[in-house]
Amino acid sequence: MSNEILFISHRMPFPPDRGDKIRSHHVLKRLATLAPVHVATFADDERDLAEEVELAAIARSYRLVRRVKPLILAGLQSLAQRAPVSLPAFANAELADYVEQVLRERPIATIYAFSGQMGQYIPDWFKGRVVFDFVDVDSAKFEAYADRDTGLRRWINAREARLLQVEEERLARRAAVSLLVTPEETALFRARLSPSAAVECDVQTLKCGIDSKHFDRTMIRPEPRVAELPGPRLIYTGQMDYAPNVEACLRVIERLLPQIQETSPHASFHIVGRNPAEELTARNGKGGVHVWGAVDDTRPWLAAADLALIPLDIARGIQTKVLEAMAMSLPVVLTSGAATGIGASSDEHFLVGDSDAELIDRVTSLIAHPRQGLTIGRAARQFMLDNLSWQACLAPLPGFLGIGEAQKRDAA
Repeated sequence: MSNEILFISHRMPFPPDRGDKIRSHHVLKRLATLAPVHVATFADDERDLAEEVELAAIARSYRLVRRVKPLILAGLQSLAQRAPVSLPAFANAELADYVEQVLRERPIATIYAFSGQMGQYIPDWFKGRVVFDFVDVDSAKFEAYADRDTGLRRWINAREARLLQVEEERLARRAAVSLLVTPEETALFRARLSPSAAVECDVQTLKCGIDSKHFDRTMIRPEPRVAELPGPRLIYTGQMDYAPNVEACLRVIERLLPQIQETSPHASFHIVGRNPAEELTARNGKGGVHVWGAVDDTRPWLAAADLALIPLDIARGIQTKVLEAMAMSLPVVLTSGAATGIGASSDEHFLVGDSDAELIDRVTSLIAHPRQGLTIGRAARQFMLDNLSWQACLAPLPGFLGIGEAQKRDAA
């Protein structure tokens, strides 16, 4: 029976150390239990390349390519091609040749394309099933950037948003099913389609989960460099060259933390994640700010913190940083955008605030009433256990691939 799968991803699913890679990691593992999987993907850095053995262990075949194209070159190519920058940025002849070879030589029934940038690799002649995992609505994200920016950057982001929206509809028409990470993103994606595409395209939700056994505070020794500080200790984790994360942390550093320190002078803010931007590293060691950069495991750092502060202005999809903090029984103060898609309740599982004054009030309340933080943290973890396991979140996946229970096979 022709039931092999080609999985095409814009980033290597190993190590699962950032939101999109965590999702692709768990999706790939689930796909490998359904059929033999062939993988075409990019490595961003040496850390990704070092995980090639993990990819080799799960894939029937694979091609891992180091992505080195400068963004300025991708931008020039996008102007010449009248395409969004993200397409030439992820265009690679070696990867295209591998995809072509696999599709011609293997009985591929389904292509699972993770992120819209990878749609360019699917040839028109392929007649099997195509599943696009958009994760979130990239075109809407660039619209939000454009609304916030001025001058040339506004034009660049508005152009990217406009062209990505066209590409998203093209891919949705090509797909048997398009997947988004939350019901909110699914509704937004549908609303941005033309009327005919909205009727014709099957757009569904495939939620992200959390490994609550892995993220269990009781099993983790807190990072001593944080735990030994007097507190309260606030934390933010993520990919720290990603613009919304940088802006959220600068908001804490410049506007929130100084006011929090008026009543809690020893309060500190800890930024944990890969590739911290220069705007953040320049603040390291000043005014209670600690920029730790990449770490092998975020759990000890979360275990050493008193609360997670996540004031994202632009947030698409489910924020993995929120799920991890909640699973670690850490009280979370966040914006309504960062809370979207989780399904938890404000004041019970986390505290929501959007203005600076609201966020400061939520944080200072938790500092003044530590038992409240313990209660919220415990409720947050229980919510993760009850509602957001990866097994439960990925249960619809076989149906999206058109695979019935009788067709499942062990690809080992």
